Amino acid sequence: MTYQWTIQETSDMEQKQAKELSEKLNMSPVLTLHLVRHGITTESAAKRFFRPQLNDLINPFLMKDMDLAVDRLNDAIGRKERIMVYGDYDVDGCTAVALVYKFLLQFYGNIEYYIPDRYDEGYGVSRKGIDFAKAQGVSLIIILDCGIKAVEEITYAKEQGIDFIICDHHMPDEVMPPAVAILNPKRPDDTYPFKHLCGCGVGFKFMQAFAKNNGIPFSKIIPLLDLCAISIAADLVHVTDENRILAYHGLKQLNQTPSIGVQAIVEICGLSEREITMSDIMFKIGPRINASGRMENGKLSVDLLVEKDITKALAAAKHIDEYNEQRKDIDKHMTEEANHIVEKLDKQEHPACIVLCDENWNKGVIGIVASRLTEMYFRPTVVLTRDGNFATGSARSISGFDVYSAIKSCRDLLINFGGHTYACGMTIRWSDVEEFKHRFQQYVETHLEETLTVPILKVDATLDFSNINNRLFHDLKRFSPFGPGNQKPVFCTKNVYDFGTSKVVGRDQEHIKLELVDSKSATVMNGIAFGQSAAARYIKSRRSFDIAYTIEENIYKRGNIQLQIEDIHYER
Repeated sequence: MTYQWTIQETSDMEQKQAKELSEKLNMSPVLTLHLVRHGITTESAAKRFFRPQLNDLINPFLMKDMDLAVDRLNDAIGRKERIMVYGDYDVDGCTAVALVYKFLLQFYGNIEYYIPDRYDEGYGVSRKGIDFAKAQGVSLIIILDCGIKAVEEITYAKEQGIDFIICDHHMPDEVMPPAVAILNPKRPDDTYPFKHLCGCGVGFKFMQAFAKNNGIPFSKIIPLLDLCAISIAADLVHVTDENRILAYHGLKQLNQTPSIGVQAIVEICGLSEREITMSDIMFKIGPRINASGRMENGKLSVDLLVEKDITKALAAAKHIDEYNEQRKDIDKHMTEEANHIVEKLDKQEHPACIVLCDENWNKGVIGIVASRLTEMYFRPTVVLTRDGNFATGSARSISGFDVYSAIKSCRDLLINFGGHTYACGMTIRWSDVEEFKHRFQQYVETHLEETLTVPILKVDATLDFSNINNRLFHDLKRFSPFGPGNQKPVFCTKNVYDFGTSKVVGRDQEHIKLELVDSKSATVMNGIAFGQSAAARYIKSRRSFDIAYTIEENIYKRGNIQLQIEDIHYER
């Protein structure tokens, strides 16, 4: 994909504020300008940004229904009721269940956890899960990362004498389930100041409130922050405000004293000998936790996350790693099939969106395939597969387009649906698939602005290679943890040349390992351009080109700086 670059303009006031901050912080104006653009204009605000404090976490009782949730949990413990912690089968759900279960288990033993089977029960609250809870004598279910739309199921549970406390972060409907408490900062009647918590984050706030109410030291919950960091990174929520605090201290926990289960995953990923970042979670740790839910049952991941024996944890982590390898093979095969279909469609026309359906696709992987197609073709995408008389689907979107609203516009065809602005899941009748395709495409064509279909790469500043040094890299690391709302700065350098040693690398020769010089200095910079081998011939011709990149540490040569090339502009 070739991006259109937009180099951010800077006002005179921003330049002035960046210069003043640069002098006070002894930091490059290129980086202090990044602070100013995020609304951080004073030395004290910058110091709070660079050193997030757990004391600055928001009072959990500001969330609507938190007092009801804590009271019901206290009653259950006081009456020795059996409690079930129930969650979604993805990373956010599994980490949330592990966090709440592990925390409560320190004080109360009559508790268990449950993850629905993706293939047998589907997403969210299932009648099978409720019936199982009833058979186990459960009278209170704490549900995490799902449940906000389970009106019928929770009504059924209530009839069985089972109460629900919902901890969710997905968009609610006008009618909400009859739970004793609904914790969700996205509720229209909730004034909680931060709206972007993940499911695990809502579970954390519940446990924070429970601890506060019962005089339990906050230090008891700090060891579980590694799970918060994993869910924040994997669920792609905003890494700002409260999430930044949780992610910052969660990464510290993850790197210094991770729980046994997380430690085992870290070892399986080959991350033991270096500092773990949000990117490592997104591309290595998260996919492995997700893999059991995609290939078999997410409960295996929770079993691992709550494991206390390192030998057993390593064996379980290896098992999950095998699932991840299977997932990658299926993912690759399905993506290739889907790509061939889209290429054929594009030869006939260029629709505003992609909606694909295949009876034989694995429903545990359709979300990944939808994401890949969205990245490749830069269009809102829905991928569906058959599940008996129904079709299960995942939708992904491009920046600026609300795919949740697009799916919601077809709600009369939907058995259920849920999600966020940029990612949704749904179930529809198999017989309604064609009508859904037609209606969804009509909505997108009507509401998608043409400018949104051009992939934009926002470039923060133009640098010469002589500006890139260890001091800049050290200061840049202080901006982490990175993620949505706090993206890693992207820089560009124009008129660069191959030093003569750049080469194509990778199993399929799909990447370029670069050694470059620019036109203004003799500095040689190393770089890696993933999936951009099409530019190799031009680069080797010794003609100049422009690069956009982030600045990284070379993990194979510790201490060395490496450019991760996001895009290459050259004469085509």
